[in-house]
Amino acid sequence: PQMPHGRMPLPSFWKVVEDTLQQSSAQLRTFCQTFETVTPSPVTQPLNPAEERKVLSLVSKHGPDKLYQVTSNISGSKDLDLNLLRGQIVSLLQSADTKGNTSRWLVDAGGPRGFVPAAKLQPY
Repeated sequence: PQMPHGRMPLPSFWKVVEDTLQQSSAQLRTFCQTFETVTPSPVTQPLNPAEERKVLSLVSKHGPDKLYQVTSNISGSKDLDLNLLRGQIVSLLQSADTKGNTSRWLVDAGGPRGFVPAAKLQPY
């Protein structure tokens, strides 16, 4: 297939290529900015001193590889469910509930223990 710019003098051809690339790059930038404002960035807010102490105690009890961060607010509906806020750090105790359901995890929230949806946790 013949390129539409095949007969163009080289400098003009490169100008077209450059314009196209700049336009794409601008669109990509806009898209990224929109994306960042729509989706909250991963919750790596600095922890307040109380949270920090809690995290340290969770690490000493369960080890650092068991830490998870809550990605969105959780309001439990069942008896043993926890209510947690986005950004809280919890420690994984068991990656299943008492009935073996792996979408609900048993966690230690630095005091209260209970179940949370696995989908709302990310490794910390």
